Amino acid sequence: MEFLIEGIMSVTWQQLVMYGIGILLIWLAIKKEYEPSLLLPMGFGAILVNLPNTGVLNQMLEGVGETSGIIEWLFEVGIEAAEAMPILLFIGIGAMIDFGPLLSKPVMFLFGAAAQFGIFVAILVACLLGFDLKDAASIGIIGAADGPTSILVSQILKSNYIGPIAVAAYSYMALVPIVQPFAIKLVTTKKERRIHMDYEPGQVNKAMRIAFPIVVTLIVGMIAPSSVALVGFLMFGNLIRECGVLGTMSDTAQNNLANLITLLLGITISFSMQADRFVNVSTLLIMVIGLIAFVFDTIGGVLFAKFLNLFLKKKINPMVGAAGISAFPMSSRVVQKMAQKEEPGNIILMHAAGANVSGQVASVIAGGLVISLITQYL
Repeated sequence: MEFLIEGIMSVTWQQLVMYGIGILLIWLAIKKEYEPSLLLPMGFGAILVNLPNTGVLNQMLEGVGETSGIIEWLFEVGIEAAEAMPILLFIGIGAMIDFGPLLSKPVMFLFGAAAQFGIFVAILVACLLGFDLKDAASIGIIGAADGPTSILVSQILKSNYIGPIAVAAYSYMALVPIVQPFAIKLVTTKKERRIHMDYEPGQVNKAMRIAFPIVVTLIVGMIAPSSVALVGFLMFGNLIRECGVLGTMSDTAQNNLANLITLLLGITISFSMQADRFVNVSTLLIMVIGLIAFVFDTIGGVLFAKFLNLFLKKKINPMVGAAGISAFPMSSRVVQKMAQKEEPGNIILMHAAGANVSGQVASVIAGGLVISLITQYL
């Protein structure tokens, strides 16, 4: 009983806040089913690392002295030393993606690029709010709408806000069904949202599917070498999927590998969610900037589609541009749901899916470019 009272008395108000945040993340994962594979371990980890005198961070071993606890060790080995976990996760993500809709309509590549607009808006806002350049760049990558890329960039740039950035990135990814409709309606009319698009799938043969990940890796390697680890592992996972001779390995990458890495990544990131680092004004600002990034990602894609419509005979439904963010496949589903709501029978899912997978590629290229530019500047 004495130890219990002593433990309770040593809890700070900041740690109590983190217990609340941890419980909120767990609730969102279970009740709302928002990114449960990541938010649940992050939420539980947030509670775990903020328990007083916990051995998950450091512990005293007889004859050895103080040594790293399990979560600190996982962070040092899996993220800090070689950024292994976020990069390995891209193999599983690549194995999940079907680039067929994108390859049949290559114009959709443009929407993936346009929908990264939020990254640069967020970097500018973060700089204006007083964050230094490496932290501002790391915060801006929340606009990539890609959790692993956000974690990796913030780690490579040695940002002081890895925990808040990870929480913001994954929280807003989970809130895409709420954030995107609001942003889309800000810059479109009902008439634009009701535009029909005929889907005429092009021929995407096996040779093209196999060549695509190889060619993309070569091109990106020449243009943005710093992003090769990101793009290369994403494309390697896709090559496993498309080659046709590694079915079991493809299934393993999509399921076992992706699930295991996501689970470990979620609880490992909680190392950066210690109360003294997390509970401050900067964390609140990062959450606000993250929301701005997601909104401007969506607006950038939509406005680009409206710009193209000035020159096209067959108009594009501007909502397809919003699907150019990396939140796959949620964003394309949100866009299709909105199209159905505006006019039953309006099917734009395949166009949206093409833009959505292009956003997956564009986000990791953008992450590599930001790393390259910032490291050269610093």
